[in-house]
Amino acid sequence: MKKSVIVSAGLAAVLAFTSGCFVSSRSGQVYSRDQARQIHQVEEGTVKAVRPVTIEGSRTPVGAIAGGVLGGALGRNIGSGGGRDLATAAGAVGGAAAGAAAEQQLTKKKGLEITVELDSGRNVTVVQEADVQFSPGERVRVLTAGDGSARVTK
Repeated sequence: MKKSVIVSAGLAAVLAFTSGCFVSSRSGQVYSRDQARQIHQVEEGTVKAVRPVTIEGSRTPVGAIAGGVLGGALGRNIGSGGGRDLATAAGAVGGAAAGAAAEQQLTKKKGLEITVELDSGRNVTVVQEADVQFSPGERVRVLTAGDGSARVTK
C-alpha cells in the first residue's frame, strides 16, 4: 500500500511539473513556431493607458489527472474493507478537482492591458504578459498576425 502511494505521488509530481510545458506564452517577446516566418501587419502609435491584469492559468487535463491519481491513492489507503472503493473514488474525484484548480492557479500570469492610439487615429487594446513595461505617451508598434493575434513592442 505504501509503495502505491509513493508511486502515485511521484507520478502526480511529474505531471504537475510538466504541465507548465503545455502552456503557450502570452509574452510580447515570444513567438510560437506557427508565428515564426509569417507576415505581421505593423502599425505605429502612442500608448494611451496601461492597466495591470491577470491572465488566467491553463486548463489542461494534466492537473486533474495528477490530482485524481494522488487523491485516489490517498483515498485507497484511508478506506478499508467495503469502504475502500468508495474512499478511492471520492479521493480521485476530490483530487481531480483540486488538481485542476491548482494547475490553473500555478500557471496564471501577470499581464498588461495596453491601449494604443494608432497613427491612423484608431484605438486598440492588447493584453499580453507583463514582461516588458509600457508607459502612457511612449511610442510603440502594434504587430498583428494573420490569425488576428496582436502584440505591442517597443
